[in-house]
Amino acid sequence: MSPRRNSPRRKSSRGKKTAPAVPDEDALMLRVTGGQRRESGPDGEWVTRRIPGASAGKSYRCPGCAQNIPVGMAHVVAWRPYGDGGDRRHWHSSCWDRRSRRSPRY
Repeated sequence: MSPRRNSPRRKSSRGKKTAPAVPDEDALMLRVTGGQRRESGPDGEWVTRRIPGASAGKSYRCPGCAQNIPVGMAHVVAWRPYGDGGDRRHWHSSCWDRRSRRSPRY
């Protein structure tokens, strides 16, 4: 006699076909552009990229609050869409989201 099984048996998924997941338009555009987004606000047009904490290998100074963004902290990189990239800045995510309510320091 075999020991009692405490968990229910799983049904086999062999032979079942599932429809492939269709990504939404925003997710597809983020994949095509490498995660870049275009945003517009009262301070003009910006291109942004969200940097996850695991990819943040350097520390930066946030122009929104003038505080340090430490290594390993998720943040936002923003720059003007038309230019040479010299205006590229690293922001705390919350500072970037609240930038329209404070005076610019950059």
